[in-house]
Amino acid sequence: MSQAADEAPRGRDVRVIALIGTGHFLSHFYILVLPPLFLAWREEFGVSFAALGAAVAAMSAVTAILQTPVGFLVDRYGARGFLVGGNLLMALSISAMAFAPSYEWILLFSVLSGVGNSVIHPADYAILAGSIHKSRMGRAFAWHTMTGNLGFALAPPVVAAMLLVMGWREALFILGLLGVPVVGAILWQSRILSDQPKAKPREAGALTGRRLLLSRPILLFFGFFLLSAMAGTATQAFLIPVLGLLWGVPLAIASMALTGYMAGATGGTLIGGWYVDRYRRHLAFVAVLSLFSAGCMLLLGAAPLGPVFTVVVPFLAGLALGASRTPRDVMLKDASPPGEVGKVFGFVSSGLPLGGAITPIPFGFLLDMGLPWLLLPVIAALILASLACAGWAQAEAQAQAQRPAPRAVPAE
Repeated sequence: MSQAADEAPRGRDVRVIALIGTGHFLSHFYILVLPPLFLAWREEFGVSFAALGAAVAAMSAVTAILQTPVGFLVDRYGARGFLVGGNLLMALSISAMAFAPSYEWILLFSVLSGVGNSVIHPADYAILAGSIHKSRMGRAFAWHTMTGNLGFALAPPVVAAMLLVMGWREALFILGLLGVPVVGAILWQSRILSDQPKAKPREAGALTGRRLLLSRPILLFFGFFLLSAMAGTATQAFLIPVLGLLWGVPLAIASMALTGYMAGATGGTLIGGWYVDRYRRHLAFVAVLSLFSAGCMLLLGAAPLGPVFTVVVPFLAGLALGASRTPRDVMLKDASPPGEVGKVFGFVSSGLPLGGAITPIPFGFLLDMGLPWLLLPVIAALILASLACAGWAQAEAQAQAQRPAPRAVPAE
């Protein structure tokens, strides 16, 4: 490693990653805090499960819709203020649900929490791009992804455990207040949070604003994120019933297979971060991992594997996909012009909740039509399609970088 890398302030980078990662953990945690409360809310407010599901959908939809406009604001005015305000609004909205007199108030606070949550991705990536030494950027992105995955994983069991000893109102009030010390820590340590580098005058002719987001490389990266999310959502939602319908896998073994997949996907991000910080062939790494993961999915659907391999193969598939996530994020950062990271990540990462939203219904129809054998090949096809988007996006970004800069135009 170079001398410059050796002299980089490692302790400062660790503190930045801890601050940003904790907020990212809570942003994912708060989304899945709500479903374990559905039974209690249905009894108290007398509403349907569909209406209760709308609260989670509203939070996710508002987050997805606002990420891009928030990204524009982050790039123009800086990320730190938005990060503080977003985390505070997100957390206090969860606490405020504890005082909701009716379901309509739950829905309102879900929307407000989604507004706060929309800040997280554009602000986080803008700060990481400006604060972390380039020799550790991969590991920083990896920890960022991993903290979000842990938030999703821990929310349901934590809420379930709290409901054993207290009511749902007390639980929500306490969980929401967890965000307050996070905001305090961000304010206290704000001097170490640097914004992304701004565009230099000689780069004024580069694509900016809407023109940048609608450029071919960024749209292809959006497709990469969208298709990856569709493959991951389909696996998480339908792996258990597919294994049962295809091969008669017992529920306990199928559940272990899904747990193995999710554990692999979470831990794999750290492998990807380690690779990115040491090697430059990011696309080749993503290609190998994607092909391997798609092969694992096809193998699961081709023949019964026995209890051990039914668990091991999904774990390896998840590990490969998880390891490909960090190179994906770093490739997108490298394709983002200086001063544009917030809007680019806000726009492209909105493909993640969109992919999660559009996947369950068509895959459910395949099961209803008696076609469980088709689901795993379709998941493999989605992985391969995401790889195609990644390769095309990388090629377009490199070609665009080599073209002569256009004449300067006012920023949009």
